[in-house]
Amino acid sequence: MPAFKAAFNGYSVEFSPFSETLLAVATSQNFGIIGNGRQYVLQLHPSGGIAELCSFDTADGLYDCTWAEDNEHILVSASADGSVKVWDTALPRHANPIRSFEEHGHEVNSVDWNLVRKDCFLSSAWDDTAKLWAIDAPRSLRTFAEHSYCVYTAVWNPRHADVFLTASGDCTLRVWDVRDPHASLVIPGHQLEILACDWSKYNECVLVSGSVDKTIKVWDVRNPRREMSSLQGHGYAVRRVKFSPHHASVIASCSYDMTVCMWDYMAPEDALLARYDHHTEFAIGIDMSPHVEGLLASTAWDETVYVWQHGMDPRA
Repeated sequence: MPAFKAAFNGYSVEFSPFSETLLAVATSQNFGIIGNGRQYVLQLHPSGGIAELCSFDTADGLYDCTWAEDNEHILVSASADGSVKVWDTALPRHANPIRSFEEHGHEVNSVDWNLVRKDCFLSSAWDDTAKLWAIDAPRSLRTFAEHSYCVYTAVWNPRHADVFLTASGDCTLRVWDVRDPHASLVIPGHQLEILACDWSKYNECVLVSGSVDKTIKVWDVRNPRREMSSLQGHGYAVRRVKFSPHHASVIASCSYDMTVCMWDYMAPEDALLARYDHHTEFAIGIDMSPHVEGLLASTAWDETVYVWQHGMDPRA
């Protein structure tokens, strides 16, 4: 499938939970340091092409995006100006964004929609906090502020409506319940900053982390003193990790080494299933389609978005 060429550097990519042909991509100008942002919605065509369906421009770069789980037209972006933007793809460009939440004190690095309750979402930022939001609430519902450095990722547990996970530059993972301002579990997971985390889609107690130390670690919250598995193979910091929606032990990762990797952490011998080197700059965004088994998407600082079937050459 041909790559889509964006105007800015790619930061995040996410398949729509409603349509197998829609893809959201968050981008930033000038590598996210200074300049504008653009939120894309892309359409995958049966012929193999990728085309822009719509896009929304912002004054500052965008670092992440997430689709609403209760409305196929709603999309949320994390902005470098500390705001959280809400878009409605059914409305014209001039009517967007429909909301802009402006509470974070620094860049917002991640957003994630609740998979169970479907009526709220999380953000996390370089102000060391994570926040809980609802679209129709005038301000954040709660703030979680126990990390001592940037919170790079916040992600919901796919089985529990109130439980989420954060990854921080303070080298810890924290498990939270939204009903409690204090973390219920702290895992000092890596020696260097933790940039990414995700929950298993098949086991509510299993999670994965990715770090500046170049490793990916799999954890069981019931025995958090030691990781279940440590996956080594990236040459630089691991920027994002995602558990497969189709296979319990399969993980996708992308890295500042410009590669995308697929892993099976329960494999008896070599856990590395595949390494894709189609990007020519830092690989920042990765996702796996919930609709089509083995369908992957990635984006990078090289301003490209690739969609391909696992086992195939993304450039083919």
